[in-house]
Amino acid sequence: MSTDEKANASVAKKDWKTELTDEEYYVCREAGTERPFTGVLLDEQRDGLYVCKCCEAPLFPSDTKFDAGCGWPSFYKQLDDGNVDYREDLSHGMRRVEIFCKQCGSHLGHVFPDGPAPTGQRYCVNSLSMIFKGEDDTQIKG
Repeated sequence: MSTDEKANASVAKKDWKTELTDEEYYVCREAGTERPFTGVLLDEQRDGLYVCKCCEAPLFPSDTKFDAGCGWPSFYKQLDDGNVDYREDLSHGMRRVEIFCKQCGSHLGHVFPDGPAPTGQRYCVNSLSMIFKGEDDTQIKG
């Protein structure tokens, strides 16, 4: 983890409101969900890496992204770094598995067992919780 990443990860909880927009704060720090089909990264097709918006921990390689038709960027596998962690989510009268950044605790979305081979997993991720870093040095904040 770079010095900048460590600094971002150590931002005090009260400081997240100054570091993020209101919508980013709602999604990343309050486990909210952006509206489907509105995320900037939904249709991103370039080669690169998706990282955590709050601490820039690497999360998903672009070659595991697929169109699930659900309205959010979807991936069938996280990076081998293991920066995506899991916890049970019983909100809204449903039983789901929430995914969050292991480095800073930022809410990412949910994972479902209905994805494609080889994993059968669908990591359904809010664009607002990620930054896309392209191999061509492009950087797009969700």
